[in-house]
Amino acid sequence: MKFNKILRILIMTGLALLGARNTFYAQDNSGELIKRSEIDPQYTWNLNDIYPSVEAWNADYKWVENNIAKFNDYKGKIGTSSDELLATLKFDEQMLIKLSKLGLYASLGHDLDLGNPEFQTLYNRVNDLSAKVSAASSFITPEILQIPEKTLWAYVDEKPELKVYKHFFDDLLRKKAHTLSTDEEKLMALAGPVESVAYNTFSLLKNVELPYPKVKDENGKEIQMSDGRYYAALYSTDRAYRERAYKAYYKPYEEFKNTLSSLLLGNVKADIFNAKARNYSSTLEAALTPNNIPVSVYNNLVKTVNQHLDVLHRWAELKKKALKYKELHPYDTYVTLFPGANKTYTYEEAKALVLKALKPLGKDYLSHLETAFNNRWIDVYETKGKRSGAYSSDQGYGVHPYVLLNWNNQLNDVFTLAHEMGHNMHSFYSGTHQPFVYADYSIFVAEVASTANEALLLDYLIEHAKTKEEKLALIEKNLDNITFTFFRQTRFAEYEKLIHSKTEEGAALTPDKLSELYGKMYQKYWGDDMVVDKEETYTWARIPHFYYNFYVYQYATSFAASQALVAKIKANGQPQIDKYLHFLQSGSSDYPIEVLKKAGVDMNSSEPIIAVINKMNKLLDEMQKLMNEK
Repeated sequence: MKFNKILRILIMTGLALLGARNTFYAQDNSGELIKRSEIDPQYTWNLNDIYPSVEAWNADYKWVENNIAKFNDYKGKIGTSSDELLATLKFDEQMLIKLSKLGLYASLGHDLDLGNPEFQTLYNRVNDLSAKVSAASSFITPEILQIPEKTLWAYVDEKPELKVYKHFFDDLLRKKAHTLSTDEEKLMALAGPVESVAYNTFSLLKNVELPYPKVKDENGKEIQMSDGRYYAALYSTDRAYRERAYKAYYKPYEEFKNTLSSLLLGNVKADIFNAKARNYSSTLEAALTPNNIPVSVYNNLVKTVNQHLDVLHRWAELKKKALKYKELHPYDTYVTLFPGANKTYTYEEAKALVLKALKPLGKDYLSHLETAFNNRWIDVYETKGKRSGAYSSDQGYGVHPYVLLNWNNQLNDVFTLAHEMGHNMHSFYSGTHQPFVYADYSIFVAEVASTANEALLLDYLIEHAKTKEEKLALIEKNLDNITFTFFRQTRFAEYEKLIHSKTEEGAALTPDKLSELYGKMYQKYWGDDMVVDKEETYTWARIPHFYYNFYVYQYATSFAASQALVAKIKANGQPQIDKYLHFLQSGSSDYPIEVLKKAGVDMNSSEPIIAVINKMNKLLDEMQKLMNEK
């Protein structure tokens, strides 16, 4: 069993970067960020739920450190009896459960103040400890796979305590052909840090060293361009500023295109190395097989979306007409058509709103949500040194998950709260209903609960909108969610597959060729109303997701699944709520495709994808009708 990732960081493009940092809670009277000591504790994490003190953390750390050598007591014996097999698994779990708590405490404390040397030390120490445990336990999977299948299942029948691991064993055996010998696995592990060089270098270049130029903002003030300012600028109603910011932001990506293409293609070649070394027919198969996702699911998503791009073209045409532009450019895709509908929300107002919006999920769900709201599972406000953005943590097994926010009183913050609490409740339900071996859930379903919450919140807000302008703005937000979470991520997925396939076939992808391929795909998705600026063709150079080994398609599939589940919950009530809660409780006790099927959604079919297309057409119909009303 591998060490589960401690934090599920939600990359929600631009979401946490928008809006000025000017709320009462974020600043003191001098305009400086307030100190954590000045915030009411009810709006901060209670890390005592994990450990009451650093001393208690150190005690568990020492226990794990002192017991690493005990893995040697099990080495070479796993297949000799059911007793040895069970003992090995239980000891491994004991170590990983403590590691999960150690990692959760250190990570959360670190993120509250990135400059805090104490938690930085804890964070580094637990990462090192995790690596040592991983190395010491690396023999377990190869030894289990050396047990003849007939003998393994005889052990399971002989020892009732092993029955809980049946799906775990099934999954290991399913991947047996792609699991190497102990020595080969050791070599693959040693190659891991080398394979991560491309992404690590890209990350440093993008986040630290790229020389972004300065531009004049809406008020004529000269500012240094950055990721955050770029996304904020895309929402500006000042089109000239949007264009300046857009061109300035992309300038270093064009200037460093050779280095960036070398890094990206180096990462692709690392994926190809892993696929070949593990006997997969392609990089796509290698990426999807660990979660037992058929390649057909990926291909079906791309194919079905391509067959219905006319709905995105329709949105582009409507937006161009409403903005009264002769040409629609990529830097026009984020700006609102209804700037007068802006509302602000306090955190307390947002909590009440989310509880009302999520009422269709039933009393059990709401009761646990209120527990999270009332018991300091959420760190709400921005303070000096705190990590930016938002996420929901995994559980430290036996401990509830936590949510990080940086509240700024914007509508986006309300949606972030709903989104992250979807993750939070998913982790809570799976962690409290599954044994440790299945407590985590597949990344394939990771965005279902979060986007389901967003869909319910949007429906509620639209239903209760007090003015036509407010309703139109919310419909627009719904359309933007579909555009950027569904269509955009599918476009990324199609591009990622394309550059992998061409590299696997031996094609030499120059920076100009990468740009040409991306530009054509962007044009295809947005249609003839979009003018594809040269800058946009360099998007391949700046997207970190292209280093994540076929990750992005899961945003689109999860989004489609969540929309289908919300529709079923509203149509069928309690019977579907029960299925949905069972989905949240399932963790990884079954394959993710099967878990979703039991909830009522088959991602092998085109039905949930087409349902999103139909929903977008319906929203466009409603928007046009309202806009035409006098």
